[in-house]
Amino acid sequence: MSNKKFDVLLVGAGAMSATLGTLLKELDPKLNIGIVERLKHVANESTDGWNNAGTGHAAYCELNYTSEDENGDIDISKALSINAQFEVSLQFWSYLVEQGKLPQAESFINRTPHKSFVWGEENVKFLRNRFEKMSAHHLFQGMEFTESKETVEQWVPLVMRGREEGIPIAATKVEHGSDVDFGAIARSMIAQLAKQDDFELMVGHSVEDLDQLEDGSWKVTLDPQGKNAFAVEAKFVFLGAGGGALPLLQKSGIPECDGYGGFPVTGQWLVCTNPVIVSQHHAKVYGKAAIGAPPMSVPHLDTRNIGDTEALLFGPFAGFTTKFLKKGSVMDLLGSIKMDNIKPMLSVGMKNMDLTKYLISEVFQSDTERMDALREFYPQAKDNDWSLANAGQRVQIIKKNDQGVGKLEFGTEIVSSTDGTLAALLGASPGASTAVPTMVDVIERCFSAQLDNDDWKKKLKEMIPSYGESLIDDAELAKRVRQYTQTTLKLLD
Repeated sequence: MSNKKFDVLLVGAGAMSATLGTLLKELDPKLNIGIVERLKHVANESTDGWNNAGTGHAAYCELNYTSEDENGDIDISKALSINAQFEVSLQFWSYLVEQGKLPQAESFINRTPHKSFVWGEENVKFLRNRFEKMSAHHLFQGMEFTESKETVEQWVPLVMRGREEGIPIAATKVEHGSDVDFGAIARSMIAQLAKQDDFELMVGHSVEDLDQLEDGSWKVTLDPQGKNAFAVEAKFVFLGAGGGALPLLQKSGIPECDGYGGFPVTGQWLVCTNPVIVSQHHAKVYGKAAIGAPPMSVPHLDTRNIGDTEALLFGPFAGFTTKFLKKGSVMDLLGSIKMDNIKPMLSVGMKNMDLTKYLISEVFQSDTERMDALREFYPQAKDNDWSLANAGQRVQIIKKNDQGVGKLEFGTEIVSSTDGTLAALLGASPGASTAVPTMVDVIERCFSAQLDNDDWKKKLKEMIPSYGESLIDDAELAKRVRQYTQTTLKLLD
């Protein structure tokens, strides 16, 4: 029997739920909001700093966000979209810092230049064409490009030291890139929510079932792990449980989830905390992915600031897993196969055998092979300076087309019920970097009646100055917004 009732129930205490809960509480402080998390602590899965790239995905350096056609033409539309979305996140974080609802910016974001580095004639040509296309747009003004060995040595000394002579190289640089600890942001947001009335955090509780009631609200059965299960009711439910969102969405039974499946991918990092090495590299340096590698496996050598630890991370090394969460079950994949998605999932498996083989080969890589991959980036890397650490799980989206054939999607997607009472976030990269615009999308879909109220629109505009306008189309707006966020978050020189 239900003994608790919420206006909003958020499942998963990570970046997405923390952001949506914070946005909604700012819009209406009287909303009764609950967050349920199956782990004992918040932001310990995909949101945790050690489980993601922490790039603050702005498409400055991630080469997989700019595709190249057979004629060498570079499509920057995805890069523009991701950059604009990240700028929206920066605006909301700036607002919260100004309001004292997030701690000082240095506790979760640090200026860290974003750089791309490639070698070989074809890759140099690609990077040159990419730079020319991107730097012509106001969102990427200030990007620098060089093919000079001396300049690249200044930009990325570790990457160049000991590198073989005579091979063409090129690099780009954006000075105002950032390193973000999304775990710190989520924990701070939830701590702030916990100080407010009409909020409850339930850790150590798993969602066992979801049933929609006649009035449209949801009865959600919770297992407090070792105690008697109980149910709560909620007018609106958001499934922001990372890889765990798909099984929960399937339990809801909403027709909009028909045909969705998931392709789980795991990852590992090589980590260096030797201060002598770490002090020589202050940047996020991305290269090109190996042929057949998923987008999340684009190799990069990153400066990371996680809590009190400054480190270098290299990777991620992808691998195949049947778990949907880092602390999940090996039965997750099998359990997600249903009559409505078995055909799409099988067709994706057949069409992506090269990807499957690649992921399995990554699983069986030796320590020597991983260090060899690192030395392609950092030729003088020494084995005893690096250790292997597990990254987070990611579940890529499988969805069916009109013919019932599956397609593997590398991105994120909101699935919501027609009546607006339930929404779920599926997918992976760019993930937490775009949490704010993604959760604004949820609000626009599922709280449309409240958005008819000018008070909500006015408040959104206060929190996100560019709300309702295009940063891609309006150069002056983008300039003003970037000046505001970089000043507030201390990302300027």
